[in-house]
Amino acid sequence: MELLKERILREGKNLGDGILKVDGFINHQVDPFLMDACGQEFARRFNNIGVTKVLTAEISGIAPAVTTALHMGLPVVYARKHKPITMPDQVFLTLTPSHTKGRIVELIISPEYLAGGERVLIIDDFLATGATILGLVRLAQTAGAKIVGIGTLIEKTFEGGRDLLAPLGVPIESLARIEAMEGDRIKFKDD
Repeated sequence: MELLKERILREGKNLGDGILKVDGFINHQVDPFLMDACGQEFARRFNNIGVTKVLTAEISGIAPAVTTALHMGLPVVYARKHKPITMPDQVFLTLTPSHTKGRIVELIISPEYLAGGERVLIIDDFLATGATILGLVRLAQTAGAKIVGIGTLIEKTFEGGRDLLAPLGVPIESLARIEAMEGDRIKFKDD
């Protein structure tokens, strides 16, 4: 998606160790117009796979997940990283490594909002190693839901996450695929 790629080139910063800083428009400050365009594109790409719910992880996945769900007319559920007192005692929980946090994080979903028979589309900000998305897959499968697609704003192809997720046998769509980040240079993979 050219609009997203242009924004990454203009404002994204390679911080080293595979970290791409996109805080000015995705991860800290959110550009709602860009997220709306991304959500519209995801809705177009996944419009014929029978999705019933969009799933993401807090916090950076929420904006693209919400705009995608809006364009698809669906609800969104997001995995929390801390259990609030409003959540029931029995929850779906998994642990996953976080590259940007540098530690293991919990992903928690209430069984009230993800049930067996759901056809789930996972939308997230990044596909890097695939660990967070695989954590979301585990949560959905524990609930008895079926993963039918995965969409990410940015994929760092050099971290191998797509290969980890390929055995799921579902469509994986990334709006901007980065094959290299060296110094100030970001190189996109030609699709």
